[in-house]
Amino acid sequence: MPATLTVVHPTPLNSLTDDEILFRDNIRQFAEDKVRPLVKEMDEKGIFDHDLINQFFQLGIMGIEVPEQYGGGAGTFFEAILAVEELSRVDASAGVVVDVQNTLVNNALLRWGNEEQKKRYLPKMAADTCGAYALSEAGSGSDAFALQTKAELKGGDYVLNGRKLWITNGKEAGLFILFATIDAAAGYKGITAFIVEKDMPGFTVGKKEDKLGIRASSTCELILEDCKVPKENVLGEAGKGYKIAIETLNEGRIGIGAQMAGLARGSWEYACKYAQERKQFGKSISDFQGVQFQLAQMATEIEAARLMVYNSARMKDAGMNFVKEAAMTKLFCSQVAERVTSLAVEIYGGYGFTKDYPVEKYWRDSKIGKIYEGTSNMQLATIAKLVLGGK
Repeated sequence: MPATLTVVHPTPLNSLTDDEILFRDNIRQFAEDKVRPLVKEMDEKGIFDHDLINQFFQLGIMGIEVPEQYGGGAGTFFEAILAVEELSRVDASAGVVVDVQNTLVNNALLRWGNEEQKKRYLPKMAADTCGAYALSEAGSGSDAFALQTKAELKGGDYVLNGRKLWITNGKEAGLFILFATIDAAAGYKGITAFIVEKDMPGFTVGKKEDKLGIRASSTCELILEDCKVPKENVLGEAGKGYKIAIETLNEGRIGIGAQMAGLARGSWEYACKYAQERKQFGKSISDFQGVQFQLAQMATEIEAARLMVYNSARMKDAGMNFVKEAAMTKLFCSQVAERVTSLAVEIYGGYGFTKDYPVEKYWRDSKIGKIYEGTSNMQLATIAKLVLGGK
């Protein structure tokens, strides 16, 4: 008898497994119940609620990909992305706290840490320690490898001197993946990644920036004055920190895409509800074609952004090369977030311009998407290089 041919149909990009649906729904409910009541106060004060971070750990979303042997959830990168999206739908500050922890710090330790480092630090990252990623400096932004922080080996310790700027989670973090150069003359080949603990001698968290958006998320200066870091705390190889920085940021850009897609969806939901409630000329403004078309365009762009995020995250989990897709995802999602949140303010009219209503915060929060973890111009440069065959 002829063999029966089984046709396997590809699944839609936005389809989730039963476990992923359960995970997403749990995060969504948590965000509604625990995060939303705190959003306005945290934004006004510019302080992230410490108890909320403790709840993040209890929920298991600060160590999503950390293996069970280290106390983590043994989940996927895609699940981490879902968590960032759902939290950002309610508060982009909450989303970025979880994003930096998972897509940057934990990922760097998982990929580049030796077994001793993993045993020492991953259980802490899953249980009670926030992480931060310290690459940027005052004179080293888009030109990331122009950093001036120096590390000199003296006996069994590296002695670090310099300052870091724009460090997300700086105030809350107990552990930092920090980049310094061991040989300035070697250029990028002198850059080395270090695991720095907050209580190491010579390490100080400096000024906390007063920001336009994601105000609850701390962005701080780090000061290193003869900071002693054991040579055992070199992450990966000395002089190979540039590789860690580049490859970790590729993953982090998908996280920022998820943050932007989530906050865009959150603002759209408010705008849609308001348009149906707001009456002008004897009917809801959602009955006017002009408003309908705006909401439809917004919804279409949000869906496209989410599909890009999901595709990039699936590619990462599948072990595929996702560098181009990650850059495209961050670029597009940040553009969508800015457009959608701006239109949400306009749909609210004058009310949208006040702090009594939620959409102005979504607009303020959206702006950072085009700036951190690689500006839009840097994403375009990466995309151009790859689509033009590396020319």
